Amino acid sequence: MWKKFAKLEKFKKDKKVMKAFGAKMIMVTKHEGEFYATDALCRHMRWPLAWGAKVEDGCVRCPLHQTTHELKTGELKEWSPFPLLPAYGKLVGKMVKQKDLGTYELKIEDGVILVDVN
Repeated sequence: MWKKFAKLEKFKKDKKVMKAFGAKMIMVTKHEGEFYATDALCRHMRWPLAWGAKVEDGCVRCPLHQTTHELKTGELKEWSPFPLLPAYGKLVGKMVKQKDLGTYELKIEDGVILVDVN
C-alpha cells in the first residue's frame, strides 16, 4: 500500500526524515542524489536513526554504538562495534540477535515521495 511520505523539497544532501505509519517507523534518506526508504529505528537498540546517524558510502551508521547497514538493501555491515553511549552497548549487542535493516520501495510522483509500507 503506497502512502505519501513527504515533498521532495524537504530533502537536502544526506537528510533523514522519519514518519510513523501505524506501528511502523520508516525513514527516507537522500544520499548521493538517490532516495532510500528503511526502518527508522536501529536494529541494535531501536534508536531513531534520523537523530544523528551518519550516512557515508551508501551506509547508515547509528550514532550510539556504530551499528551499520547498507541503505539500498538494509544488509548488516557492522554490529555494535563501539559502545559510545551507553557503555554497555557491546554487551547488549551480544544479547540482541543481529538483523538486517528493513527496506521499503519508494517512488516519486508530482514532487512527492511515496513509500510502499507493506
